Parts: sequence; C-alpha cells; structure tokens
Amino acid sequence: MSLANDLIYDWNQVGAATRAPVNIGVFDDTLRDGLQNPSVVEPSLDKKIELLHMMPKVGIDGATIAFPARSKRAFDEAVEMCREVQRARLALRVICTGRTVLGDIAPIVDVSQIVGMKLDVYAFIGSSAIRQFAEGWNLDWIARRSADAIDLAVRAGLPVTYITEDTTRSRPEHLRTLFRVAMDHGATRLCLTDTVGHATPKGVENLVQFTRTVIDEHGAKVGIDWHGHNDRGFALDNACRAVEAGAERVHATALGIGERVGNTAIELLLMNLKLMGIIDRDLRALPAYCEMVARATSWPIPTNYPVVGRDAFRTATGVHAAAIVKALAKGYEWLADRVYSSVPAAALGRAQEIGIGPSSGASNVIHWLRQRGLEERPAVVEAVLSYAKSKDHVLSDEDIAIAVREAMHRLIRSRAARRTREPRGSAFD
Repeated sequence: MSLANDLIYDWNQVGAATRAPVNIGVFDDTLRDGLQNPSVVEPSLDKKIELLHMMPKVGIDGATIAFPARSKRAFDEAVEMCREVQRARLALRVICTGRTVLGDIAPIVDVSQIVGMKLDVYAFIGSSAIRQFAEGWNLDWIARRSADAIDLAVRAGLPVTYITEDTTRSRPEHLRTLFRVAMDHGATRLCLTDTVGHATPKGVENLVQFTRTVIDEHGAKVGIDWHGHNDRGFALDNACRAVEAGAERVHATALGIGERVGNTAIELLLMNLKLMGIIDRDLRALPAYCEMVARATSWPIPTNYPVVGRDAFRTATGVHAAAIVKALAKGYEWLADRVYSSVPAAALGRAQEIGIGPSSGASNVIHWLRQRGLEERPAVVEAVLSYAKSKDHVLSDEDIAIAVREAMHRLIRSRAARRTREPRGSAFD
C-alpha cells in the first residue's frame, strides 16, 4: 500500500473526506428494467435463475426479478425464482415491482404468500408536472393512489419502497407532499429516479440532499434509493454522486441495458465504488456475469467496453508494452497491473494482455516469447516484429506462432548453410 501511495498521486482524493468502506446496497434491475430495452431477447426462466445464482458472487445485494402483474408468465416466473432463491439460500434480497395500483400490488402479495417469503415491493408513479399534464392527473389523486397501494403492501407485512418516476424533473413542493404521504403510510424507502436521464451530477446532489431534509423533518427512519438512466451519458456519474450525497442504495443493470439508451451499468458502478473506497467486494466473477447476461439477452459487449470488454486490458502499442514488461522485470505484479491502467485487471480476475501489431516494439515480442517459455533470440524478435509491421491489424496468437516457427526455421537453415560454406582443414593439418 505504501508503494501505491508513493507512486500514484491521486487528484481524485484532493479535498475528499477519508472514508472506510460502507454498507451501500447495489441492486440489480437487469431482469426488470433491463429487459425493457427494445433490442434485447428476454431470457428463459432457466437462464434467469442462472443469473440469480451469479449475482451474489459479484457483490450484488438484491435484484428486481419481475413485474408480476404484467402477465401470467411473469407471475409464474416470479414464483419459481423466489423458490429458487429460497432453495439455494442465495444471499440476495428479492424485489417485485408494480405501479401504485391495487391490481399491481395484489399479485406481489400473492407471490409472497405462495412462496412464504417477504418480498420488497417497489411501487412507482409519475410525479413530475409534465407527466401529470400528459396523463391528466393531479397531485391529490397521485397522493391518494399512492397511499392505497402502500397500505395494501404494508398490511401484508411487506416492506415498501415508494418510487416517484421522473423525480429529477419534479417540483420540490410536489415531492415533499408525496414523500410525506409515503412515509405516513409506512414506506420504508424512497426511490429517486432519473427516468429520462435528465439529471446532472449537481442536480443529483441537490435532490438527494433535499430528500434527506424532508425525511429528517418527518422524523422517520427511511432510506434513499437512486435509479438512473443514461440518456445524457451521466448515469454512472450520477449514481456515484448519489452515493456520495447520502443515498444508501443504487440500482443498475448489467452492461447498462434498459429502455432507450439504458441504465447505470452495474459492472462500472461496482468497480468505481470499489476504486473510490466506498465498497470492498470481490469482483473477480464480474466479467463472467456480464458475459452470461450478454448471451442470455443476445446483447453484444463492445470490444472497447470498460472493465469487461475484450480490449479493456489489452495493448499492442510498443511504449505501453515496454512499461508493463519493465514493471514485471522489477518483480512487481501490482506495478505491471497499474503502470498503464487505472483499473487493476487482477481485481476482475483478468490480466494485462500484450499483443503484437503494426504499432508494437521489441518488448511486445519478447513478452510473448517469455510467456511461453521460448528463447528471446534477437533474430526471431526482429523477424516477428518486421512481419507484424507489415500488417494492418494485431496478430492472433496463431499468426505469431507461425511467424516464430518460420523465423526459427530460417535461423536454423542459415546456420546450416554457414557451416557448409566454412572451409574444412586438410588431412595434413
């Protein structure tokens, strides 16, 4: 740790308060909000269950599994997923969601009673003036409808998180009224949503602080959730700012899938919260989880995607490779993992990769040979490098192996030819 402090000056920490890891809840909305993306394929029940098994292994605390009122299939799958969580004793809080409509809340209560499991109820309704105008609602009607829905869940003994849709464009006086109604009727959490991805980080900070003030004025012990979308590209920034401002629970989806351009990406959120010192969780299974989601939903992972993309820890540039090779030569795996990377690959169960291509240098080839226990003969290094520089792409391992073999064969033939040309001594010598 002292080596890290000596070698990396962290401007991110200038003026920041020193903090120990805290109990921030990271909740996965992949199986609900994520599946609202119009381009994904909805996974089968078996695949959904596989994902539930993976979630606790990557530091996820809870998951929204279904909107049971949506269809009979959704209801039946919610029952089966709850049973599997119980059977496998998964360390996962289970959530079902619905509108603040009695007809949406009742099926959640039914699922809970069928499986004998206390589910979290996430009840949502639009709160912004623009939504009210479009829908023909008024604040009194929203408040009454919210109170009735919360009452139904509370009477069933289920914890309720009250979700104001489009919170980031809602008037403070409207939010104050609705939050108070929710707390008066027994909601245990308030979820602030950036439904259309409108907020900036400063806006998130303002909203969380306002909500905390309303809670403190009321005197209730109520938590704050944050749920953001990525329409302006701020989703990850906003989620981190919400946590710093006082939200104790954040929602996200694997690979950021979700309606329109998607939600906060859970893999980026987990890694950044860890790098910020806010959480301390084992994330080595995170790439496998994201790959599982990608397969289950037919959602391709871009090669340059942070943290879990194919090229996240891969370089073929000579200057970069040389720095990594020199770090390894000093005997510091830690150094090699950070000298040209802000995200340590080892934290994700991955490693820095050095390829060979037209921008490579001798270090790239030497590293490739060393990794495979092969001799670093200068002639071979030069031949492989020359071959790579004649191409327009990074070579595959198979291409490099062929180039190495050909270089070795040429070297052997050259030596043999020299031996045959060397004059031999006469019998009288």
